[in-house]
Amino acid sequence: MAAESHQFNVATRGNTHVVNITDEVQACVGRSSISCGIATVFAIGSTAGITTTEYEPGLVNRDLKVAFEGIAPENATYLHEQTWHDDNGHAHVRASLLGPSLAVPVVGGRVQLGTWQQIIFIDFDTRARNRQVLVQIIGE
Repeated sequence: MAAESHQFNVATRGNTHVVNITDEVQACVGRSSISCGIATVFAIGSTAGITTTEYEPGLVNRDLKVAFEGIAPENATYLHEQTWHDDNGHAHVRASLLGPSLAVPVVGGRVQLGTWQQIIFIDFDTRARNRQVLVQIIGE
């Protein structure tokens, strides 16, 4: 069994910015020598997460933001902020709940996703960032 690692950057605006990274992940898988296995997509950092969804304007521009605001409000009191004197306690909580990684099957050298399913990166931090995503492909 072989393993390969690839990396790419994602420019974000912060504040629950949702970015479709499906093409970048597929490009990493396409560059690899592995045609059958698993691709793990990992957000490097503690204030971002990765999942799948239908990448459409209502969901990514409003619905996800409203949902995360209901779960971990930006203006709530976070001990993290009191400890470090910063403003992103909610970003850490949101990222922890979503999770930093996603495992996607690879068949025939392509990630396997549903017709309307895309891989998304969500940056919960309070400022624009240049984020790194690691794609590790394991298989044959």
